[in-house]
Amino acid sequence: MAEVEDQGRKLSEESTDESEEEDTEEEPKLKYERLTNGVTEVLQKDAASCMTVHDKFLALGTHFGKVYLLDIQGNVTQKFEISLVKINQISLDESGDHVGISPSLVVALHPQFSKSNNKQFVTGGNKLLLYERNWLNRWKTSVLHEGEGNITNVKWRANLIAWANNLGVKIYDIGSKQRITNVLRDNTSLRPDMYPCSLCWKNNTTLIIGWGSSVKICVVKERDPTEIRDLPSRYVEIVSAFETEFFISGLAPLADQLVTLYYVKENSEHMEEEFRTRPRLDIIQPLAEGCEEISSDALTVRNFQENQCRDYRLEHSEGESLFYIISPKDIVVAKERDQDDHIDWLLEKKKYEEALMAAEISFKNIKRHDVQKIGMAYINHLVERGDYDAAARKCQKVLGKNMDLWENEVYRFKTIGQLKAISQYLPRGDLRLRPAIYEMILHEFLKTDYEVCFKFAFLLLFLTQGFATLIREWPGELYNNMAIVQAVNEHLKKDPTNSMLLTTLAELYTYDQRYDRALEIYLKLRHKDVYQLIHKHNLFSSIKDKIVLLMDFDKEKAVDMLLDNEDKISMDKVVEELKDRPELLHVYLHKLFKRDHHKGQKYHERQISLYAEFDRPNLLPFLRESMHCPLEKALEICQQRHFVEETVFLLSRMGNCRRALQMIMEELADVDKAIEFAKEQDDRELWEDLISYSIDKPPFITGLLNNIGTHVDPILLIHRIKEGMEIPNLRDSLVKILQDYNLQILLREGCKKILVADSLSLLQRMHRTQKRGVRVDEENICESCHTPILPSDTAQAFGVVVFHCRHKFHKECLPSPGNVPGIQYCNICSAKRRGPGSGILEMKK
Repeated sequence: MAEVEDQGRKLSEESTDESEEEDTEEEPKLKYERLTNGVTEVLQKDAASCMTVHDKFLALGTHFGKVYLLDIQGNVTQKFEISLVKINQISLDESGDHVGISPSLVVALHPQFSKSNNKQFVTGGNKLLLYERNWLNRWKTSVLHEGEGNITNVKWRANLIAWANNLGVKIYDIGSKQRITNVLRDNTSLRPDMYPCSLCWKNNTTLIIGWGSSVKICVVKERDPTEIRDLPSRYVEIVSAFETEFFISGLAPLADQLVTLYYVKENSEHMEEEFRTRPRLDIIQPLAEGCEEISSDALTVRNFQENQCRDYRLEHSEGESLFYIISPKDIVVAKERDQDDHIDWLLEKKKYEEALMAAEISFKNIKRHDVQKIGMAYINHLVERGDYDAAARKCQKVLGKNMDLWENEVYRFKTIGQLKAISQYLPRGDLRLRPAIYEMILHEFLKTDYEVCFKFAFLLLFLTQGFATLIREWPGELYNNMAIVQAVNEHLKKDPTNSMLLTTLAELYTYDQRYDRALEIYLKLRHKDVYQLIHKHNLFSSIKDKIVLLMDFDKEKAVDMLLDNEDKISMDKVVEELKDRPELLHVYLHKLFKRDHHKGQKYHERQISLYAEFDRPNLLPFLRESMHCPLEKALEICQQRHFVEETVFLLSRMGNCRRALQMIMEELADVDKAIEFAKEQDDRELWEDLISYSIDKPPFITGLLNNIGTHVDPILLIHRIKEGMEIPNLRDSLVKILQDYNLQILLREGCKKILVADSLSLLQRMHRTQKRGVRVDEENICESCHTPILPSDTAQAFGVVVFHCRHKFHKECLPSPGNVPGIQYCNICSAKRRGPGSGILEMKK
């Protein structure tokens, strides 16, 4: 088969401005090929008049009365010379074993002709005749219809025969032997011989009728048995009817859509000059009261200028959705476009991304295309367009595991100066390129970044960021690490203080496991990753002489790291390193003390001076919590620096409370603190000293009156106040003393009531407990005679005594009562406790 030129051009396509980049042309639904080979020679000498299609072969009738059997490629396999007149119609049964041909009539075989016991076929001239072979193997002829002129078309499907004459279309039911409908022709002004009727069965019950410019879709349905009476058991309903713009030459079903072959007149005002008189093949969607055009193609068939509507036929193969457009001098095959055709169209329109996606989705079904080749075409298109980043990104998906293609693309990107674009997408997992590829890219980054920044001083801050990013992201084993280190060192000779290059060099040293060199650079740069490097690679032995540098960089992180790793860097080593930096030593020892008050006890004496020098707010808490610092040394330092609060605390802790109180009153002049101190010590002599010191100071007296009510009798203070002394807020102080006294009385009464209530409650609970019964059974024995406590014959009188201690005795086994009548004691408990009355319990009888 040969492809038909210009078959995909849309008639409805609107002209677009040349400046528009977006192609709005819709993709055609069908593709076309011309039937060639042997059929071309036939049509050069003869003209096609009709054709029928079978899954295995084609049967072609000509104007000179010949019938050719063709294979699917158009090669002639058999030739039959039927007559000298035009072949109007050829009919095949489903098996393809029998062919019905009539030179002057139309003919239709029963679809199951080969398998039917009673073989049947019909012919149509001026009457429709049914031929049936009976059980005697003779042909019987029946007239199904006559009297309405010539029958021009007959189609047989299952038990239904449809035929057309000049008046309309009839349908006959072979099963019930009844004609069930008559569909009248609409376009009566058109000559039936010039615009013949087209019939097509979509399925066993759906008939499609095309006549002139009218289309009707009819469905044969079963009639309700209650409505039959004298009517046929089946009827026809027209489910869709609509008018078309052109004249119908053929119809064929396509799923729920309809394929129509149109004949277009020359004088049509709707068509451009170059399309006039060319037949059209449209796909339409039938609706209840109209249709929707899905696609429309103009066909270039041979000698189309000389053809009329009656010269075209449309036949189809149901199994493969093939549509044959038959004209006198040409046969064109239309077929649904497959995924390869769809990809072809997308590539033609330069829609590479959609083509790649379609190929990936249907990679099992495509035959002519390769997913990777489409991807390469897409990458080439992106490169030509200058979208290098998108092209590089697509390489990951398209090139996959093909390392040869990867290397080719890298060299291509190098040629066009776009290595940076592809660098971030290179393979870096289990599948890798040769190390030389990665080294080439790193050298390119280092060279270009440095040259640009060296020329523009204001960009020095951003020097080699691309290079540094690759070093950080790429595993060190991708390339020769020493070669890159050497290249970086060469650049550092020109710019030795470049922090970005130094950081990158440290990372390279880390990849090469030269951690000491990396640590030196990080400490020099005060880089935040220094602590991570130390922990990750256990570099504590390397930092023993770099503790001051670490502390200068970040005190908190450094101290936490040192304290967390005391087993690797001892406390004594840290103190030794920090001895010349007391402010750093204080930070270390302070955190050590917070973690454990006893671990650094040998340094507590030194810490007193450190706290006094660098952190006085924490000195007093340290003195309170430390149990190991020498108090005399601490007192000496505090007195030298005149730290009153700390001195007061130390004096009180050393037992010199009177001196401490004196300092509070004389140096701090804080009566509240003095009272608080006296309360803490709870010493009557201190209260006496406080009162004696305050008796001639009215503000102190006011403070004492307001606060000592619960510790010292206020009357003692009031008696010692000199007459005539003016005391601020004396009335309020006296009122407060009285309120405090009343409150104490109320508290005592309340406590007394609670005590009495609790005593009564406990007494009642004890009484209830003592009144409870005690279980006595056969297993219990007498604690005196060691025989069962209960006699074997319970009918006899017996006596049992059970004490609260749960010891049980026969009544007769108990000793005589003591001095108190009615009171007995448990011998066992009395002997153990050795106290009179220790075994007193109520006796049970």
